[in-house]
Amino acid sequence: MKKVLVLNGPNLNMLGRRDPSVYGSDTLDAIREETDAAVRPCGILTEWRQSNSEAEIVEWLQTTDADAIVLNAGAFTHYSLAIHDALEILTVPKIELHISNVFAREEYRRHSVLSDACTAVIAGLGKAGYRYAVLAAAERA
Repeated sequence: MKKVLVLNGPNLNMLGRRDPSVYGSDTLDAIREETDAAVRPCGILTEWRQSNSEAEIVEWLQTTDADAIVLNAGAFTHYSLAIHDALEILTVPKIELHISNVFAREEYRRHSVLSDACTAVIAGLGKAGYRYAVLAAAERA
């Protein structure tokens, strides 16, 4: 069984309440349950974490024993060199994930400092992006 660490950054604990027209109406817990139900039959175990703290996300990346990483870093995507450097150290597959199509949104959302430290980027598929990201990460592990 492959283990995928699914990390979520700031404000993702507010899914379901935060701008449902952009992020959907499901909570992060509902997305986790739906994603886990879809990937478990494929022999994939997930560990989900969410934090509004950059330091905590860096710590989780530095101490993980996961076979692969899925990271929805939220606003940290655009400026966290600390998360970038923690990703760069890891040799496992790393998928950068965005619920919305960040390239069709405000200019400041179109730049990621994390992408070049990741294996792939998935954006704009809504909550289904989590399922695809976990499957892709595990397949590459």
